[in-house]
Amino acid sequence: MNFKTRLFLIAVTFIGYFSALQAQVNYIPLEMDTGYRPLGILEPKTVHEIKADNLTVGCEVLDRDYTDYDEYKSYLPALGMKKIRLQGGWAKTEKAKGVYDFAWLDYIINDATSRGMKVWLQTSYGNPIYQGGGTTNLGGGMPTSVEAKEAWNRWVKAMATRYIGKVHEWEIWNEPDLSESIPADDIVEMNIRTAEIIKGVDPDAKISGFAFCTLNGKLLEECLKLVQKAGKLGLFHWISYHGYEYRPENSYKAVMNFRRIIDKYSKDIKLRQGENGAPSKGYMGGALDKYDWTELSQAKWDLRRLIGDHGHDVESSVFSIIDMAYPPGENKYVPKLNVKGLIESNNDKKALRTKLAYHAVQHYATLFDNLSDRIKEYNFQSKNKEDLANYLYKNDQGIYSFLIWNQTEAPLNENKIQQIDFTLTDCSFTTPVWIDLLTGGIYEIPVELYTRKGNTYIFKNVPVYDSPVMITDKNILNR
Repeated sequence: MNFKTRLFLIAVTFIGYFSALQAQVNYIPLEMDTGYRPLGILEPKTVHEIKADNLTVGCEVLDRDYTDYDEYKSYLPALGMKKIRLQGGWAKTEKAKGVYDFAWLDYIINDATSRGMKVWLQTSYGNPIYQGGGTTNLGGGMPTSVEAKEAWNRWVKAMATRYIGKVHEWEIWNEPDLSESIPADDIVEMNIRTAEIIKGVDPDAKISGFAFCTLNGKLLEECLKLVQKAGKLGLFHWISYHGYEYRPENSYKAVMNFRRIIDKYSKDIKLRQGENGAPSKGYMGGALDKYDWTELSQAKWDLRRLIGDHGHDVESSVFSIIDMAYPPGENKYVPKLNVKGLIESNNDKKALRTKLAYHAVQHYATLFDNLSDRIKEYNFQSKNKEDLANYLYKNDQGIYSFLIWNQTEAPLNENKIQQIDFTLTDCSFTTPVWIDLLTGGIYEIPVELYTRKGNTYIFKNVPVYDSPVMITDKNILNR
């Protein structure tokens, strides 16, 4: 069957999938009493079947050997996210002054591109073989001495030259605002200097500036004023940021403030969320660790952030492909195993199994090509008192998809289904189906539970919870 999104239509397979999923990733099945008829589950597309190339999965920390690329490389194409974010690793490449050994990075980039992935390469971090060269750790500081800066320049040029034709997207320095001691002048000087070196080698390179860990609008404006004063705004294709929030939607007020600030200086610079994800266990260190997380709430969080970013016209990423084994005591920000991975790992860096979040991201990537055209003007009305995130899209065949979830709270470690009524205008469905992005479960909506009047639809008893669900047309599944 040559479907873009294929279905397992046999009931035994449908039931067996959820049983296997529950056993594998501790999934809590949805309990719905709607009369919806189960059709099957999404069979995920690979990167070779997906057109969109603006979804990124984090493959960071290989420069410090906190993960093992060989353990997870085979999982990348099946995830469906076409781009990976890497860190160049100056200290791993130049262990003796003036001697570059790119073999480790060559292997990763060549293998990833052979699997259909595109590489977004960051030039971080420092190199302690040079006095004032910074460290390899998060928050370790940029090169400060004349010798270290000149060595950095040579290394960046060597790396850009080596990967011309293989790497087309770059980022400068990871989370410079994590250290309050780095002033805006130094952040801007490093970004401009490094971007000019890369552009000098590859004029067509697309570069992401700043990579702020916070959404500090005051700092962004200060930096952009300096970039504008230097006449260098044209160096940057994106401004990237991270901005972890327990309730992911809490980020968007500040994100939109970033957008307004950038627009004051350039209408051409885009926004990119470069690193965000949730842990699957609480209290393990790193961003968002002060909460009780499970694999269920992690998966919901990742979906909500990815879809929320797309709904705000921000290119998005998920952090990270696999749990990261930070050496104990080496980094004050992440003192333990960083469990934000879509794949469970351990301190031996072995890939043990996929988490629920891996499958959730697969489902989103599989449907992503159908979310190409966001409808900004439409009417959604519901008497439900909960705060409901909702977005409407149309694909290039004119088929609509409507995404909705309860965003009142941060993702829960349980599933609380509500059945809501709502009216949706400025769209069209032939045979509407309901898809749970968390599990990939597909259900046909009974004709008695929706009414059409022109381009207005009244849906009744729609299951909604704190994880995104989609109403779309069955035609998507049969194409």
